[in-house]
Amino acid sequence: METKTWNKAIIHLDMDAFYAAVEVLDNPDLQGKPVIVGGSRERGVVSSASYEARTFGVHSAQPIATAMRLCPQGIFRPVRMWRYKEISRQIFEIFKRFSPLVEPLSLDEAFVDVTGSTRLFGPPEEIAKKIKQQVVAETGLTASAGVAPTKFIAKIASDIQKPDGLTIVPEGKVKEFLGPLPIEKLWGVGERTRKTLAHLGVETIGDLGRVPLELLDRKMGKHGLHLSLLAKGVDEREVETERQVKSIGHEETYREDILDMTMVRRVLLSLATKVAKRLRDHGFVGKTVTLKVKYHDFVQITRSVTLQEPTDDGREIFQSCCDLLSKTEVSKRPVRLFGISLSQLDLADKERQLALFGQRREAPKRKRLNRALDTISDKYGDEAIVPGTLLE
Repeated sequence: METKTWNKAIIHLDMDAFYAAVEVLDNPDLQGKPVIVGGSRERGVVSSASYEARTFGVHSAQPIATAMRLCPQGIFRPVRMWRYKEISRQIFEIFKRFSPLVEPLSLDEAFVDVTGSTRLFGPPEEIAKKIKQQVVAETGLTASAGVAPTKFIAKIASDIQKPDGLTIVPEGKVKEFLGPLPIEKLWGVGERTRKTLAHLGVETIGDLGRVPLELLDRKMGKHGLHLSLLAKGVDEREVETERQVKSIGHEETYREDILDMTMVRRVLLSLATKVAKRLRDHGFVGKTVTLKVKYHDFVQITRSVTLQEPTDDGREIFQSCCDLLSKTEVSKRPVRLFGISLSQLDLADKERQLALFGQRREAPKRKRLNRALDTISDKYGDEAIVPGTLLE
């Protein structure tokens, strides 16, 4: 390939069927088989599906029950988040060898700005190849990559030749690349927007680029103008190495509707424990606790409380959620989903001036205990050590 001059070069890297691929990595007998990773069979959803399973129509976010119907010969595996995090850390260490400008999007996906890395590692397309090769060599997993002058185009490009793909879109080829792609490839084009654009004769990204701005403004306002810029390849966002996290939480949908209050509290304790662990993993504490409840009839509510001091302790989070129960109808209406999240986040190690009588004596002891529990969970998995109540 002829070397191109890049004013800006961004690589979007996306691991191929990551959770399912890790399951195959740990159990080679699954190679070539339809592997589906997700929740319970009754109400769980698909988190990841191998490409063999996808040929049957299985995809992420699909109900497990639907996946079982589409692919009855599928091999279903539970989510092992601790293992995926372990592999993810290895992958991101590889990314950072080629550039300090790495923006994580999830455990298995990131943008890497390699504009300033070409003197050390060669042209961007060669850097992408080297990253892919090292990921395979060190983890046994494959990644697909898109190389482009903007984040938006790089992300689209990485999806073109999955799995194990590499798509290069130099600056001079942007319009040629985007033009024939279906309009759904644009960020922000959902079903409603697609129908609106269809009435304007827009089916491809190239079609949208030819619609007069005045017409888009009249029909869709700022959203239409933003989509027009994307259709022309304009995306001025930089790769951000520290993405602002606004909240951290966890929610679960249950096999059977929950009405018993003893079970409600056990569920909340489990969720609070997981959220607290997630906060500590990311080095955050949170001040606002939000309880999410979805009743059996799909009516959804949220209730929140703001603490005097931020926390990453599961016991405090659990107690706050128990206090919020009085503002719900969980004692009268069956519940299919509970969720807990913390917002107003701050760095856990940031120094704070505590009121003279505000600091509780047991706080240091709780922190030491939480650190010990986290060490065990990180080594043996999230289910290795849990509150005794949850063992019943």
